[in-house]
Amino acid sequence: MKPAAPLVGERKFLAEAPSAVDADGVFEGYASLFGEADLGKDVVMPGAFRDSLKARGAAQVRLLWQHDPAQPIGRWLSIAEDRRGLRVRGRLNLAVERARDIHALMRDGAVDGLSIGFRVERARAERPTGLRRLEKLDLWEISVVTFPMLPGARVETVKQAAPNLAASIRRAAVRLLS
Repeated sequence: MKPAAPLVGERKFLAEAPSAVDADGVFEGYASLFGEADLGKDVVMPGAFRDSLKARGAAQVRLLWQHDPAQPIGRWLSIAEDRRGLRVRGRLNLAVERARDIHALMRDGAVDGLSIGFRVERARAERPTGLRRLEKLDLWEISVVTFPMLPGARVETVKQAAPNLAASIRRAAVRLLS
């Protein structure tokens, strides 16, 4: 039997857990990246979340564990599209046991995936690539997950509620230039 080909290209992440960890459970990262195919061959296009975010806002998008509606673990403080993708900032509710567990796993670097739950409102299929371009989505939830469908959708930092912008910029520059 022929061995199966790998599903994703090589990805390299920092070997260390996020260094700016605090006890309040605030984290941020990208839940979706524009123009990148996920493992199911879906590609989210810029502006796909615009109408949904305008109608729903961050407060009505649920923060779940592994897409399980029975396991809310906190709330989203901000969700916005930028040039790169869907930038999110959330707070784990550390009064919830599961959220405390996830916070500990994030601090250790063991869990860092993000994944979106949505309904497709407009998409187009591309031939011969088999890609589906997602042009308009109704965003329902964003989950912290072990294995994200889009490998680059990750928690970038776990930090205090009031981020130090200068320190964040320095850390990003070090990651880019290293």
